[in-house]
Amino acid sequence: MKDRKLIVGITQGDSNGIGYEVIIKALADARILDFFTPVVYGSSKLFGFYRKLIHNIDNPDIYVINSAKDAEPRKVNIVNCLPDNVYAEPGQASPESAKAAITSLQRAVKDMKAGSIDILVTAPINKRAMNAQGFGFTGHTEYLEKEFGSNDSTMMMVSPQMRIGFVTGHIPLREVPKALTTESILSKLRIIKASLQKDFGIIDPRIGVLGLNPHCGDGGLLGDEEQQIIAPAVKAATAEGIQAFGPYSPDGYFALGNYSRFDATLAMYHDQGLAPFKAVAFADGVNFTAGLPIIRTSPDHGTAYDMAGRDEADPRSMMSAIYTAIDIFKNREKYSEMMGKRLVSRA
Repeated sequence: MKDRKLIVGITQGDSNGIGYEVIIKALADARILDFFTPVVYGSSKLFGFYRKLIHNIDNPDIYVINSAKDAEPRKVNIVNCLPDNVYAEPGQASPESAKAAITSLQRAVKDMKAGSIDILVTAPINKRAMNAQGFGFTGHTEYLEKEFGSNDSTMMMVSPQMRIGFVTGHIPLREVPKALTTESILSKLRIIKASLQKDFGIIDPRIGVLGLNPHCGDGGLLGDEEQQIIAPAVKAATAEGIQAFGPYSPDGYFALGNYSRFDATLAMYHDQGLAPFKAVAFADGVNFTAGLPIIRTSPDHGTAYDMAGRDEADPRSMMSAIYTAIDIFKNREKYSEMMGKRLVSRA
């Protein structure tokens, strides 16, 4: 593995959003091809369409292939997995763009299972449009759990400033309280600890745990989930050797910068963690799926239909998603090597 560049599979996402634009901009500087070999799953026709809409960047050296196993180094490889008559309608969801996103993802996963790519980076999708076309999952995370046989995982938002994991993901807010159990929180804490050690090289990580209710329930006046569910999970985690602390009231936790005292934070629900994360780290934030046997990252933004096709999309989050995935791959190699040496020494 050390003798060759990593092969990074990149799905196109929704072809009417900003996926192609951030991919093209992220790969425009030929110097980055010294570090990895990109394989884009989508359409050379769509790639060319969006390339013409972007100003003041170099033309990437494109190479069209049938499979990632045919990827050429120092080129932007494109697996043409969409119909020849595919077309783009920037700025709006459509059945065609949703089908294209599904096909792109399925093809990339096929190559990942075959060992033809090392890392998966996914461009933004429209979940509602995809499910209208029979996708059947609430997002990438749930789909990848099934495809790679993971019993549990967690979305982890990653940036230089903070890392945030989540107990619940893409579910309605009204369903959050009943989805929270001591065991579900403990499971996520185990996943986050293992990921911090294996994927980020933090040997003995500290994890801050948020409450659910305003002021952490104010002693039960505003809810008792902290007392009955969250605090017991923290206690159980501590008994297992996980450095978990809390629960903390989210407003003060983020306002006072308490998150900086921890290697990661566990939020109870989607917007509880995403709102502060994006306020602090939106430009270069990354969505990483912790707990999978494969490495998958994505930008921390959506399809952004309102700016699609206007050359307004910022590629920094896509670039961060690629570089973060590469760093995680290398950290996993180091961790495996370290654990292998430990096993030998114990024998």
